[in-house]
Amino acid sequence: MEISELFWNASVEELKQGYVCENDTYTCLLCGEKLEKGVIYPHENVLYDAKRYMRVHIQEAHGSVFEYLIGLDKKLTGLTDHQNKLLQLFYQGKSDSEVQKELGIGSASTIRNHRFVLKEKERQAKTFLTMMELLKEKDQYAPAFVSPPKTAKMVDDRYNFTQEEQEKVVAKFFPEGTNGSLIRFPLKQKQKLIVLQEIVKRIENNRIYNEKEINEILQTIHEDYVMLRRYLVEYGFLDRKSDGSEYWLKQ
Repeated sequence: MEISELFWNASVEELKQGYVCENDTYTCLLCGEKLEKGVIYPHENVLYDAKRYMRVHIQEAHGSVFEYLIGLDKKLTGLTDHQNKLLQLFYQGKSDSEVQKELGIGSASTIRNHRFVLKEKERQAKTFLTMMELLKEKDQYAPAFVSPPKTAKMVDDRYNFTQEEQEKVVAKFFPEGTNGSLIRFPLKQKQKLIVLQEIVKRIENNRIYNEKEINEILQTIHEDYVMLRRYLVEYGFLDRKSDGSEYWLKQ
């Protein structure tokens, strides 16, 4: 199962801890790092079991689960920029008066009102989540939509496609199979996303590529590897240094 799929299928408790337990491994929901049960991991002269070391990994690689989640695109969190900033300051343990001074808005009572609005948003989210869970048990006609990647820069109706539609597009543009070449790059936005999601599977997680290495991978897919590279960055699948010297999968 892909990391984005694991992420979106995780329970609230699993998301809070930042990892899931799968058979004999613990998998980080934020980057896909896997740790084997029963293995002892050394870190700074301390030995950790896999579960404890996963917590160390999340702290060192991501800061915290909160920091990672608050950094997701607003289309995925449903937060405005203002709400995002407020939550960050609240998480830092700042008082209402400290938040008011830092943001330079209203008064301490204004901040308390923002807290109330966020609490109301939490109640609405819980209610909606519960209704959607109950709906799953009854809605036998609901299509299986493909979840957008966590790193998506734009989350709109371009992601409105089902698993069946995805399979048809992949078969159309990769007639020799998913390990084969791309016959042409699609013009339609949804098809572009589907093709890019397939291409990115050939790039290893947690690895830094130089430009030559990333080009060599993309050249096996399509002759216009520069175009593929540009779209992978533009659509939020790849990140890179400003000078283009290094590329890596965006987490």
